Amino acid sequence: MIDSEVTRRVVGDFIMYVRSGREPHRAAEFMAPVVLAHQVQSEDEVTIARPPDDYAEHVREMTSTWGEFALTVDELLVDGARAYVRLTQVGRHLAPVDGLPPTGRTVRQINSIVYHVADGLITEYWMQIDRAGLHAQLHATA
Repeated sequence: MIDSEVTRRVVGDFIMYVRSGREPHRAAEFMAPVVLAHQVQSEDEVTIARPPDDYAEHVREMTSTWGEFALTVDELLVDGARAYVRLTQVGRHLAPVDGLPPTGRTVRQINSIVYHVADGLITEYWMQIDRAGLHAQLHATA
C-alpha cells in the first residue's frame, strides 16, 4: 500500500534539510542510491541519474551561486507516492550564470517539482524552472 503520509514526510524533510541548503550532506537519508532527475525544459529536456552525493554537491553549487538563499514551499500536494511541490527561492547572484558575471542582485526563482517516493526514499523527480524569468532578472538594467 502506498502511504501518502510517508511521501509527505520524506519530501517535506528533504526540502527542509537538503534542498534548502541547510544540510545537503543528509541527501542519502531521503534519496535512493540513484534517482532519475528529469530536467523538464522546453528547449532541452534531459534525464540524469543522480546519486545522493551528486545531489548534495548540486545544492552546494546553488549555495555558492545564490548565497544562503531563502526557500519557501508555496504548495505541497500529495497523492500516494507522488508529491507536487512549488517552491520560491530568493538569493543573490554571487557567481557566474550562463556566462554572466555576478551582479549581486537579489534573484527570485520559482520551481515546480514532482517527486516519486518508493520504500521511503525519493526515486525520481521531474523539475521545471522558470528559466525565462531568471534570465530576465539577471539581464535587467538597473
